[in-house]
Amino acid sequence: MEKYLYIALFAPFVSSLFSALFTATPKKLFTGIIASLLIFTSLVSSTILLIYLFKGGEPIHVEMMTWMATGDLYIPFGFLVDQVSVTMMMVVTLVSTVVHVYAIGYMDHDKGFNRFFSWLSAFVFSMMILVMSDNYAGLFIGWEGVGLCSWGLIGFWFHKESASWAANEAFIMNRIADLGMLIGIFLIYWNTGTLQYDGAFAAFHTLDPTTLTWIGIFLFIGAMGKSAQFPLHTWLADAMEGPTPVSALIHAATMVTAGVYLVIRSNELYSLIPDVGLFIASLGTFVALFAASMALVNRDMKRIIAYSTLSQLGYMFAAAGLGAYWVALFHLMAHAFFKALLFLGAGNVMHAMHDELDPFKMGGLKKVMKWTWIMMTIASLALAGIFPFAGFFSKDTILEAAFADHHYVIYGVLLFTAGLTAFYSFRLVALIFHGEERYKLFGIHPHEAYRFMLVAMSPLLLFAIIAGVFQEPFFHMVEELLRAHEYHIHSHTTLWIMLLGTQIFVGLAILYAYKKYARSGIKVPDGTSATENSFIYKLLINQYYIPYFYEEYIIRPYRELSAVFWQKIDIKIVDATVDGIAGIIYSTGEKTRTMQSGNLSTMLKWMVVGLVVLLSLAVIFGVTVRYSDGAASALSGLGVM
Repeated sequence: MEKYLYIALFAPFVSSLFSALFTATPKKLFTGIIASLLIFTSLVSSTILLIYLFKGGEPIHVEMMTWMATGDLYIPFGFLVDQVSVTMMMVVTLVSTVVHVYAIGYMDHDKGFNRFFSWLSAFVFSMMILVMSDNYAGLFIGWEGVGLCSWGLIGFWFHKESASWAANEAFIMNRIADLGMLIGIFLIYWNTGTLQYDGAFAAFHTLDPTTLTWIGIFLFIGAMGKSAQFPLHTWLADAMEGPTPVSALIHAATMVTAGVYLVIRSNELYSLIPDVGLFIASLGTFVALFAASMALVNRDMKRIIAYSTLSQLGYMFAAAGLGAYWVALFHLMAHAFFKALLFLGAGNVMHAMHDELDPFKMGGLKKVMKWTWIMMTIASLALAGIFPFAGFFSKDTILEAAFADHHYVIYGVLLFTAGLTAFYSFRLVALIFHGEERYKLFGIHPHEAYRFMLVAMSPLLLFAIIAGVFQEPFFHMVEELLRAHEYHIHSHTTLWIMLLGTQIFVGLAILYAYKKYARSGIKVPDGTSATENSFIYKLLINQYYIPYFYEEYIIRPYRELSAVFWQKIDIKIVDATVDGIAGIIYSTGEKTRTMQSGNLSTMLKWMVVGLVVLLSLAVIFGVTVRYSDGAASALSGLGVM
């Protein structure tokens, strides 16, 4: 089985290197094909490893070589394939394979076709390092690798100022959070003497609660940045400036879930500090509602789906914070399928609508984009948690966990958020595919995506429908590693009331969305309606003015302070001092260069001057020495010394 580990890990690396060979050349179709085949190879190997572990095989642990060894510090290039990591490997490679094949059509006319596949495969390789490493240092290397690749992919169209700005925002905000994570890793080594998972987890039980709390807090700060949790959330919606396949891979299924994976992987730590876990669950619950509320009014198709991702990440953190680690991991997996499908469907719509993102300028597209409509509708049903789609099983289990643990406020907020999720999801579907064909007003002639792109999306469609069937087998596979326990409501009557109540509530939200937005007569908002001028609408459309707060009270003062330091200190003091020293040395050289004129008479004069100076120094030094010796003798005679 070890060979499959290496194939799964390094096939994306080979794919990236191969594509990089052609980055300076025009588009080559075989670049995308071979890159996709190599990612598919990684998927096949990951599938073999999953089947092996599912049948009861032992986790696979390999150490390729020593990475760092100094004093007591020993960090190998080690990799671990267990029930948790293999789940992430399957999610990453399956979605990546679909996205690679899809991107062959989506990026068909882009000049950076080859460069795109190099970045995309490098991202997959970094993500595989992150989830397969057997220690926190290796995880951090993959963590930074996906950060770098996401910067390159978000800002892929760097000629657009908005794309470059979004890439820098995501990169900088994540680096701020990563400082916290790095401190947490240092604390782990300082207190346990190791960064290996098994050694650190065993040592956690011997540490005092205060130390464990600080380690848990700092690690979670890193998770907050990568998974875009409040207040480090603003970069995720802005990251939609990147190509849509990037959004499907990075911002739906892989990188943004890395923070959840970190908490799940560190379950041995967070199980010992339930107060921190409750904070994580509370923050996740808040983010779920917070993000869903912003999606209610947004008019950018990709941003709506991005806010939905942010909201579902809140669900995952809520489950993990409550100790339901296997539930969080299952929702992570199920969400990856239907959310990536939504993003790729949005990509089809963008191509058909000449990159238009405002759903109010669409309408009636199901007539010309039947398959995209079917896929996005099913993905939205799964996202809303409608039975029997994947989201029903994963989200319902999170609600059960909150209710069974008597966290009724968390349960109530998540249930209300489920209704909001259903509403904004089908608001988007209704505006895009139903009602009048408003796109005709803008002279747009939409068309369906390439057939092979639709075929590439079909695995995601399949899993969005049937993933819930694997809930029980998945639970039994991970229960030993995550020390999981099933969450059941003791009263069957209560359970059925919860299930039916949730379905009715969500169903009503869907019907209301259709009634409001699938009808004829929908107009493109122009900012003059009473709704658009209401306080609530302005609050939500401006993201609660948090980006404004950051710009006005953090970024602008910092920029102005930097300008003051540059003009007053850097230029007038630092630069002036350096330039002054250089000027003195230069002028001294200019004045003394006459000494080297080559004239014999001049040189003899300088020799005499030098001789006089040396003799004067000798006399002064001699007098000083004699005076010092005499003074010492006098003091000794007086008995002072």
